[in-house]
This record gives sequence, structure tokens and C-alpha cells, in this order.
Amino acid sequence: MRRITLLSAFLLLILSIKPAFAQHARFATEGIIEFEKSVNMHAQIKKYINKDNEAYYIPAFDQYKKTKPQFRLLKSTLTFSKDKTLFSPAPADESDRGWFSDIPATSQNNIIYTDLSANTSIVQKTVFEETFLVRDSTRKINWKITSETRDIAGYSCRRANAIIMDSIYVVAFYTDEIPVSGGPESFTGLPGMILGVALPHENMSWFAKLVTDKSLPSGTLIAPKKGKVTNNKGLLDTLMKVMKNWGTYAQHSLKSFMM
Repeated sequence: MRRITLLSAFLLLILSIKPAFAQHARFATEGIIEFEKSVNMHAQIKKYINKDNEAYYIPAFDQYKKTKPQFRLLKSTLTFSKDKTLFSPAPADESDRGWFSDIPATSQNNIIYTDLSANTSIVQKTVFEETFLVRDSTRKINWKITSETRDIAGYSCRRANAIIMDSIYVVAFYTDEIPVSGGPESFTGLPGMILGVALPHENMSWFAKLVTDKSLPSGTLIAPKKGKVTNNKGLLDTLMKVMKNWGTYAQHSLKSFMM
């Protein structure tokens, strides 16, 4: 009787954990990922306060802390096939607008179509009141893969680190259960889908909340077409010319728009 009882218990255990193993048995090569961007508004605002503006910025910041949450949360989707992705921000909550809502890093300015097989991207980029269509190669990121792992949206992910734009430290988590070398915004180049990105010193992150493994109808992945056509160098030259007298505000804004 004891053997039968133990055997029965073992079989029940196997049956109970089988769905967990079967959940991602099929490697996803098409689908939609829902991301959430989190921005530490307090840290972002502090970067813009200096001795020239503190007389009115500090009272405004104090009022902001009383009426707004510290972290601003923004939604987006990444639609993907085996060799193409389309990153699309969801409309921001207009009730969240007010003081400091125009800081570039605290919004989502890009619609990004990436051809992973050709290593090219087309970015519809909103810069204040103007829209650019930036056609260029994808950013080359020298990733260093580590042994650290964590679970994101039900997928086992491995950590990788990198430096972009000479000084921005990036922590990413990718899963080889989605064998597509894409990710949110302009982050690509790992041996699997990037489901989490953190920029610790920039006080922001993107993490997947839901992954839907599904076949996509033909024509789903379409590159954006609106905006003044340029490339990354042309955009940088334009922004530097416009912001040459903006002081420290230009430094932070340029970083955000070129990221």
C-alpha cells in the first residue's frame, strides 16, 4: 500500500508540474510583447535644477512631489517576427501632464521598425513639435553576457551588460526561448529576445509584462513613413545646432533623443 501511495503521489506531482514545462515548449518566433517603461521622475527632475533656475524650479519640484507619483509608468508593445520587430509606444495618459512632463527622458518618442537580418532600422522620432524619420543601421552594442538569471513575464532570462553612447551603462535580460535578436526601443543584438532593460544611471527601465506567442497576419509589421528623412548623424547635427545655447538642458535632452 505504501508503494502505491508513493507512486500515486509521484504521478500527481508530475502531472501538476507538466504545464509549467510545457508553457514555453514551442520557441516563439512571432508575437506581441507588452512592455512597461518606468521613469524615476524625482531623479530626472533633479538633473535639470541648477543655480540659475532653482528659485522657481525647487518650489515647483516640491509641489510635484506632493501631487504626482515618483515613478511615471508608460506602456508600449513590441510586435515581432523571426527577423523583424516594430516597437510602438501607447498613448500617454494626458491627465499626467503638467510641470516637468516635457522632459524628453520621461516620455516615449520613438516608433521603431527594425530589420534584424539587414541590421537596419527606421525610426519615427518626435522631437518636441517636429517629427523625423531616421533611417540607419542598428546600433552595434558590445554585450557582455553574465551568469545571472531572472524570470520576466514567465520566461527565464540571462543578464548582459553594455555601455552605449560612450557613457550609458545598460543592463539587459534576454531569453533564448524567443530566438529573435530584438528588444524594446533600439536595444538589440543578443542571442534571444530582450525582455528587460535597465539604465541605472539614467533612472529608467523597460520590462515585459506579457508575452503573447501568436502568428501575425500578413502586413502587420510595417515601417513608419512620417517625418523629415535623415540618419543618426544628420539628426545629431540638427539637434546640436538647435540646442547650442540651451546649456545643461541640451546635454540631457540630446542624450534622450539620440538613445
